[in-house]
Amino acid sequence: MLLTSRGRRIGGRVVLGVVSTLVLGATGFAWSQLHRLDAGLVTADVIPPAAQLPETTTGQPLQVAQNILLVGLDSRTDANGNPLPQNVLDSLHAGSGDDGGDTTDTMIVVHVPAGGAAATAISIPRDSYVDVPGYGKHKINSAYSRARASARSELSGKGLSGPQLEVAADAEGAKSSIATVEKLTGLTINHYAAVNLAGFAALSQAVGGVQVCLKAPVHDSYSGANFPAGEQTLSGSQALAFVRQRHGLPNGDLDRIARQQAFLAGMAKNVLGSGTLTSPDRLSALVDALQGSVVLDKGWDIVSFAQQLHGISSGTIGFVTIPVLSLSLATPADGDAVKVDPQQVKAFVQDQLNSPAVSASGGAGETSTPHGSHGGVRPIAVTKTLAPPSDSPADSTPQQPVATNATGCVN
Repeated sequence: MLLTSRGRRIGGRVVLGVVSTLVLGATGFAWSQLHRLDAGLVTADVIPPAAQLPETTTGQPLQVAQNILLVGLDSRTDANGNPLPQNVLDSLHAGSGDDGGDTTDTMIVVHVPAGGAAATAISIPRDSYVDVPGYGKHKINSAYSRARASARSELSGKGLSGPQLEVAADAEGAKSSIATVEKLTGLTINHYAAVNLAGFAALSQAVGGVQVCLKAPVHDSYSGANFPAGEQTLSGSQALAFVRQRHGLPNGDLDRIARQQAFLAGMAKNVLGSGTLTSPDRLSALVDALQGSVVLDKGWDIVSFAQQLHGISSGTIGFVTIPVLSLSLATPADGDAVKVDPQQVKAFVQDQLNSPAVSASGGAGETSTPHGSHGGVRPIAVTKTLAPPSDSPADSTPQQPVATNATGCVN
């Protein structure tokens, strides 16, 4: 099944692994662990030569801006192509492969400007209806699964099987996702990283959990989300349920993106300010979790990259979401989708990246600091959309995300 059912989508494999990798560059104590991490990570040859960046001097600030595509996969295999145990899937409320799998249900483009002391993360709703090169108009999260399924069928016919087949098919899915995101945003993707659903749970545990805040109590049998209102610390399957829930939320996928952004901001604050990078036990656990769950593009020297991000601890991480026109676009074959205008998306992306605030500090959009965020990490989470003017057609004005209120709590 190429497309996930609306009832059991996993979603929200917030690419915690890669953000964790980025912030490891904040302290010299991490270098030995970074080298261990680099030796054990799974890589894939998915970035075309034209998008690859020249090597820079180790230890120097980032010389050129870079765009990184981070994805969360509904994959039922690990980074090495081995099937995840059923008991693990059950504990995560993952359901069977027919309930999802092999889609990129979290897609974030991270722009790191020259200097490496900042980052802007741009979320893309997974149901955005876009041009998928080679496949026509479809939801953006199916770009991966469509290319993966085609490659898997072809490679299987040539005799490839087992983990090697899964890894090779995954690479083709990644290439399709990269091409689709580039077409939508107008950006060139220089690096790629993916984390699967089991990896997210392990990573959230490795950092000691993340504090989140809910406006109201929630109970969702599909995702397993069952939380009271207010602040709480989540890890493992609970963290997965928090970022995965979409049923019962006022704005569906946009509210879920708000949770993903809030969780990422909280995780970054946790890692940067709670001693994770100076604790041998915590840092070792984090590296262990990253090695088992993250796939990076083959040309990414993660050790050198981390060394170029010395200033990230004193910079900021800004979160924004592309504008959308409608959350309920009827499509010929893909059900309801999110309507976006590629030209508006491209203009929005350029506005964010050309902002003087982004260039100087990594900020974007709202300037207030939500409750619970400090240390230079500022989430800009989506909680609602702007309605079009009364004299405009219902779908003519982009519904742009609005920052959370001062409490910092999300739906």
